[in-house]
Amino acid sequence: MENIMLSKQKSFDKLGPVGKLYLVPTPIGNLQDMTFRAVAQLSEADVIASEDTRNTQKLLNHFEITTPQISFHDHNYRERIPELIRRMEAGEVIAQVSDAGMPSISDPGHELVVACAEQGIPVIALPGATAGVTALVASGLPADRFTFYGFLPRKKNEQIAALEKLAYKKETLIFYESPYRVKATFANIATVFGKDRSVVLCRELTKLHEEYLRGTADELAEYLKENDIKGECCILVEGTTEEAHNPDELEWETLTVVEHVENLISEEDISSKEAIKKVSKLRNLKKQDVYAAYHKDNN
Repeated sequence: MENIMLSKQKSFDKLGPVGKLYLVPTPIGNLQDMTFRAVAQLSEADVIASEDTRNTQKLLNHFEITTPQISFHDHNYRERIPELIRRMEAGEVIAQVSDAGMPSISDPGHELVVACAEQGIPVIALPGATAGVTALVASGLPADRFTFYGFLPRKKNEQIAALEKLAYKKETLIFYESPYRVKATFANIATVFGKDRSVVLCRELTKLHEEYLRGTADELAEYLKENDIKGECCILVEGTTEEAHNPDELEWETLTVVEHVENLISEEDISSKEAIKKVSKLRNLKKQDVYAAYHKDNN
C-alpha cells in the first residue's frame, strides 16, 4: 500500500465526529445468538445498511426493532458508499449487517470500512457469530493457527490451482461452500491434499440439524458420492505435516531478475508481460524496474 498515513481512532470519544459506523454481526442460524448489544445498537442506529433488506426485516421484526433500512450489497455499494459517508458526516449513526454472521467476512462491508477510515469516521465492530471460527473450535483440528479462505473458485481448474497454492500450509484451512458444489470440492481436495488428509465438513451451524462429518479427504469424498448434503457448508482441512514446497516460492534466489523472467516464460508458458508482473511480486520489486532490466538485456 502506498501513501499510508498514521491515523488514530478513538471509537467512543464524544469530542470526535458524531457519526459512526457500527458493524453488527447477526445470527448464522439460531436467533438466540443475537447479543443484547447487537439488538440495542440496531435499535439506536439512524439507519441499517443491509445486504438483503427483506431477510434483515425478519430479524428486526423478531426483536421488535423499527429502525429503517437501506440496501447495501455487492451490486450497489459503489453508489451507496458516498451517500452513507455524507449521512455519517452529517452526524448519523449507521449499523451495517450482512445476511448472516459478521459483515465483510465473505460479505459486503470492506469498501465501506475503508471509505470511513479515509474520512476519519469511527468504525466500531461488535463481536458475534461467524461461521468459520465457530466450526473450527468444534472440529477437532488445531485451532491455534488457521487460514480462512472463504469460497473457492467454482471452475474446476481454477479451484485446483487455488488448492495447490495452499497445499504447503501447516495451519488448519477454512473454506465455505455451497451444498451444490461440496461433492466436487471434496473430490478436488482429496486429489490435491492427498486421500489421507484429515478433514471436517460442518453444515447447518447452530441450527437443529447441525452436523459435523469428520474423517479423511477420501472418506468424505466417498461419503458425498452416496449422500446429498443440505444447508450451507463449512470445510476444514488439516494443515500439512510434511515439509511441502510453496509453489509460489520458486528457486529464484540463485537467478538474476532477467533469468527469473525467462525461467517463468519457459516453464509456465506465459508472456513476458505476465512473467515480469509475477517476478516483481515475488521479489517485491517495482514492475517498471523488472521491465527495464529485462528489456535492456533483450534489445
